[in-house]
Amino acid sequence: MKHYDLVIVGSGPAGFSAAVRGVDFGMNVCLIEGGHLGGAGIMHGALTSKTMYELSLDYSIAARVDRGYRAGALTVDYHQVRNTVIQAAKEKQYQMRSQIETFARTKHQKGGITLMQGWASFINDRSMRVETREGEEVVSGTNFLIATGSKPREYPGLEPDGVRIIDSNGILSLQQFPERILIIGSGIIGCEFATIFSNFKQTEVHLLDRANRVLPYEDDDVSDYVADNLTGNGVTIHHTAQLRTIRKHPDFLEVILDYADGHSKVLEVDVALISIGRVSTIEALKPENAGLVPTERGTLTINDSCQVLKNGKPTHIYAAGDVSGHSQLYSVAELQGRKAVEKMVGKAGYPLDYSHMSTLMFFKPEVAAVGANEKMLQKKGIAYKAAYYSNKLINRAIAMRSTVGFIKILVSNDDNQRILGMRASGPQASAYIVSVAHLINQGDSLREVLKIFYPHPSVAEGIQECLRTIGERSIYKPQAFPDDIYIRAWKPEE
Repeated sequence: MKHYDLVIVGSGPAGFSAAVRGVDFGMNVCLIEGGHLGGAGIMHGALTSKTMYELSLDYSIAARVDRGYRAGALTVDYHQVRNTVIQAAKEKQYQMRSQIETFARTKHQKGGITLMQGWASFINDRSMRVETREGEEVVSGTNFLIATGSKPREYPGLEPDGVRIIDSNGILSLQQFPERILIIGSGIIGCEFATIFSNFKQTEVHLLDRANRVLPYEDDDVSDYVADNLTGNGVTIHHTAQLRTIRKHPDFLEVILDYADGHSKVLEVDVALISIGRVSTIEALKPENAGLVPTERGTLTINDSCQVLKNGKPTHIYAAGDVSGHSQLYSVAELQGRKAVEKMVGKAGYPLDYSHMSTLMFFKPEVAAVGANEKMLQKKGIAYKAAYYSNKLINRAIAMRSTVGFIKILVSNDDNQRILGMRASGPQASAYIVSVAHLINQGDSLREVLKIFYPHPSVAEGIQECLRTIGERSIYKPQAFPDDIYIRAWKPEE
């Protein structure tokens, strides 16, 4: 039996960042991975889907004819797109592998990483069995980190076959652009794939929305904005529709949808993509052998230092990423992995704050979010002011000929006027959302932020004007541009 200071199951953003942080502290680390190195963060997930998104966006820009130039004989080949996506994933995997090999245990006296390819399961709370290609190995550890990630949620009665019915893991199994696709689920992942396929203009895209608007957890104006852009990009959104059945025929799928108003519709598509979220994967680990009891959602309960709780008490077993039950974000997994290792060596530092996480939604154009939205604040009974400022009035966006987008900021409706949240869309929204996250974390007020000089011309000037709108001091006024600028206030008694 080989003993390690730290045994990690899963090489995704949580597991890999934890392994490297372990080396920082001189730990001997065993990193166990049964599938692709990097997990869903690299293959069949964030990196591959975003690579495909960027390629689709490049294609849609090349196809535009309103900028004074026109591309001739523009074509796209799915095989080439697929190869480029896989190449991007392998590029990152080899970067990870290069670092692992650099810090292999045989090369360093103090600390190192041993990569073990295989499927792990607990024997007890101090040892694991690993099924490798060469046979079975047993490893023990002083500490353990569970970072097994998640898998696509199954749709009851609809089994993916990898050809006609697929989930997000099956995108790269497609051999060509489908002529018609039904995307089941209108959350972030579903809307992102609807954007990708509609950008390439090779596929008739249908998006199934069980609610009356996409992204139902977002404010109505943001949801409507995303839906309008999808529709404008050629996506047919089926609001308030339930999937009754899908019948397989030799050359197509017959889809029956039932709508809330009582009518039904029959569609013919070539591929159905199931996109209804993800669920954690922990069953194969046999957590019961280590005395761990997952929640009903299949996640593990952790404390602020990512230690798994057993009978309410912290243990030497840690969990990070999707299996922890927190937001399923790459950034969350990465920070949790690092935090867990720091706790192991007695350098826990500050607790993680999950309240002001920045998120990106890869639509056309992209949407960025941080902090609270109106629905959240109303649910908590927090008074606020909301200001909306269109990119149509921002000089840099005008110069870029990319004025579809907005900045929306929420501040507390009191004398302090603290910044509580922001939603933004358009070019570079992903770049400046982090600056607002810092302002929220620091508890900065509207008064303090407006002291800053913003560079010109920049898209971020929209933040300045949006904040000025709240203080009724903006250069462009809502009275002159009622469709592009607005401000509203809400208090609990209202």
